[in-house]
Amino acid sequence: MYTVTMEKQCGCFKRSEFSPVQSFENKDDALIQAQEMANDMNETFCQKHNFKVTEAGQDFLITMVQ
Repeated sequence: MYTVTMEKQCGCFKRSEFSPVQSFENKDDALIQAQEMANDMNETFCQKHNFKVTEAGQDFLITMVQ
Protein backbone atom coordinates (compact mmCIF):
# COMPACT_ATOMS: atom_id res chain seq x y z
CA MET A 1 0.00 0.00 0.00
CA TYR A 2 1.35 3.41 -1.01
CA THR A 3 0.14 6.72 0.35
CA VAL A 4 0.18 10.32 -0.79
CA THR A 5 0.20 12.66 2.19
CA MET A 6 0.04 16.44 2.38
CA GLU A 7 2.63 17.27 5.06
CA LYS A 8 1.36 20.72 6.14
CA GLN A 9 -2.00 22.10 5.09
CA CYS A 10 -2.05 25.77 4.18
CA GLY A 11 -5.32 27.70 3.91
CA CYS A 12 -5.52 27.17 0.16
CA PHE A 13 -5.20 23.42 0.64
CA LYS A 14 -7.88 23.37 3.32
CA ARG A 15 -10.26 25.22 0.99
CA SER A 16 -9.49 22.89 -1.93
CA GLU A 17 -11.16 19.59 -2.72
CA PHE A 18 -7.91 17.65 -2.24
CA SER A 19 -7.76 14.93 0.39
CA PRO A 20 -4.78 15.18 2.79
CA VAL A 21 -4.14 11.40 2.67
CA GLN A 22 -4.78 9.04 -0.22
CA SER A 23 -3.92 5.33 -0.55
CA PHE A 24 -2.96 3.44 -3.70
CA GLU A 25 -2.25 -0.19 -4.52
CA ASN A 26 0.75 0.54 -6.73
CA LYS A 27 3.66 2.93 -6.58
CA ASP A 28 3.22 4.42 -10.05
CA ASP A 29 -0.37 5.50 -9.39
CA ALA A 30 0.65 7.11 -6.09
CA LEU A 31 3.57 8.97 -7.68
CA ILE A 32 1.46 10.22 -10.58
CA GLN A 33 -1.24 11.48 -8.20
CA ALA A 34 1.31 13.21 -5.96
CA GLN A 35 2.98 14.94 -8.92
CA GLU A 36 -0.35 16.02 -10.41
CA MET A 37 -1.49 17.44 -7.06
CA ALA A 38 1.77 19.35 -6.52
CA ASN A 39 1.69 20.74 -10.07
CA ASP A 40 -1.95 21.79 -9.74
CA MET A 41 -1.35 23.45 -6.37
CA ASN A 42 1.71 25.29 -7.74
CA GLU A 43 -0.37 26.63 -10.65
CA THR A 44 -3.69 27.45 -8.95
CA PHE A 45 -3.02 28.28 -5.30
CA CYS A 46 -2.15 31.79 -4.05
CA GLN A 47 1.59 31.47 -4.83
CA LYS A 48 2.71 32.14 -1.23
CA HIS A 49 4.11 28.60 -1.15
CA ASN A 50 5.52 26.16 -3.65
CA PHE A 51 4.96 22.44 -3.37
CA LYS A 52 7.21 19.50 -4.13
CA VAL A 53 6.96 15.72 -3.89
CA THR A 54 9.35 13.74 -1.70
CA GLU A 55 9.47 9.95 -1.56
CA ALA A 56 9.81 8.35 1.89
CA GLY A 57 9.62 4.57 1.68
CA GLN A 58 6.08 3.71 0.57
CA ASP A 59 4.89 7.26 1.14
CA PHE A 60 4.95 10.27 -1.12
CA LEU A 61 4.93 13.48 0.88
CA ILE A 62 3.81 16.76 -0.65
CA THR A 63 5.76 19.43 1.19
CA MET A 64 5.58 23.21 1.18
CA VAL A 65 8.65 25.16 0.13
CA GLN A 66 8.66 28.81 1.17
